[in-house]
Amino acid sequence: MIYVRSGEERGHANHGWLDTHHTFSFADYHDPDFMGFRSLRVINEDTVAPQRGFGMHPHRDMEIITYVLSGAVEHRDSMGTHAVIKAGEVQRMTAGTGVLHSEKNSFDQPLHLLQIWLFPKEQGLKPGYEQKAFDEKERQGRFRVVASPDGRDGSLTVHQDVVLHGTLLGQGEQAEYALAPGRHAWVQVARGSGTLNGVKVKAGDGVAVSAEERLVLAAEEPIEALLFDLA
Repeated sequence: MIYVRSGEERGHANHGWLDTHHTFSFADYHDPDFMGFRSLRVINEDTVAPQRGFGMHPHRDMEIITYVLSGAVEHRDSMGTHAVIKAGEVQRMTAGTGVLHSEKNSFDQPLHLLQIWLFPKEQGLKPGYEQKAFDEKERQGRFRVVASPDGRDGSLTVHQDVVLHGTLLGQGEQAEYALAPGRHAWVQVARGSGTLNGVKVKAGDGVAVSAEERLVLAAEEPIEALLFDLA
């Protein structure tokens, strides 16, 4: 079963400095039919104006992943972390028992990113932070693991039974993925357009997948996408 959550149907708010689209219910946007998918709770596509951003604010009991599409974000948190995450880099923060953090575009170019929240496998985890760069060549033409429960293949470690992959496909390219029995997937198209198992998809679309053994993402124009393999 494949269900496309059209990008045009997402929640949307434009605050001037922040243009944001919500795949699932978030903040003032509420849709009881879209409260998340499996352990996936939030996918926000944010464009942040230069020299603006999110000030210090709290989180707890959530795995937060930031996937930067263009620009860079400056991160600070109550664990003492100060880092800059650039395009091609992925950040994982375990909020656990509680953490304060800020995410700001401290630079002169717009920042475009996906902010992702996952419910953790257990509550009360020790807060933690990790970030890694994934070269375009590693993601070109295939699904490359960027986050997993065991940090496999140099990926980030996430405290949930989910394996997150990134891919970049040129026009006419395709990438295949085998989905194990009983597993589910969510595919988020960040850029471009094409088909997933023959179903049309485009930038902003999310796709819920269940009871499929094989996924084939084919690019009609260059695509950047994320694939979540979920319990």
